[in-house]
This record gives sequence, C-alpha cells and structure tokens, in this order.
Amino acid sequence: MTTPLPNHNTPTPPPPLTAEQLEEIREQERKQKQIMAGIIAVIVLLVALLGVAIYFLLQPATPTDKIRDVFIIVVALETLVIGVALIVLVVQLASLINLLQNEVRPILHAASETVNTLRGTAEFLGENVIEPVIKLNGYLAGLKRMLELLGIKPK
Repeated sequence: MTTPLPNHNTPTPPPPLTAEQLEEIREQERKQKQIMAGIIAVIVLLVALLGVAIYFLLQPATPTDKIRDVFIIVVALETLVIGVALIVLVVQLASLINLLQNEVRPILHAASETVNTLRGTAEFLGENVIEPVIKLNGYLAGLKRMLELLGIKPK
C-alpha cells in the first residue's frame, strides 16, 4: 500500500491558544457585551422618555411653549447621540489605521519577499534547467535531420 502524499494546498491550522489568550478574549467579549447592554439601555430609556413626553404633550391643556421646550430637548439629545456616534467613528477609524499599519503592512512585506524569491527561483530554473533542455532538443533535432539527410535514418 502506498501512503497518500500530503496536500500542500490546505492551510495549516493555527496553533492552539494559551490560557492567557483565551482569558483575554473572554474579557474583551465581556466588555463588548457590557457596552452593548449599556447602549441598548440608553436607547430604551430615551424611547420611553420620548413616549412619556408625547403622551403628556397630547393632553388638551398643554401650552405651545411646553411643546417647544420638549422639542428643543429632543433635538439636543439627538445632537448628543450624533456626537457620541462621531466619537465612536473616530475611535474605529483609529483602530483601523492601527490595524493597517501593524498587521497588513507586514503581511504585504512578506508577500513581496515571497514574490521576489519566486522570481529568483524561476530565473534560476530558466537558466539552469529549461535552457539546457531546449538546447539539447535543438541539437537532437539537428542530429536527426542530419541523419535523415545522410540517409542513415529513414524519414
């Protein structure tokens, strides 16, 4: 029986994570869940306050200046939410830039080195393997033609 050759196209699995790395990942996930829970709680609270404000504003005895004041407060809260969203956007952009500088650039550098190595290998094979084979084929074709012309080898 022959053993099958390993398939070099399949990537090797990453090394197992250490206990510290697993704990760090769990801690990050826990922090993300806490942040999301806080954001959801704030949104629910704002919606509830808006609902209560609308209920009281729809009462027939509500004067127009109170409606205006509540509307100004709602617009101020929207501005606050937009400001927080912009801050989150800037932080995410900073993390993206950090990722590009510290992760993608070394990968591109390694890929460039690999391409240069492959280019050198292809040149080496071309000079030391392919060119001699082509020359040998040319000499053999010439020898065959010469033998045919001399009548030693039939066509």
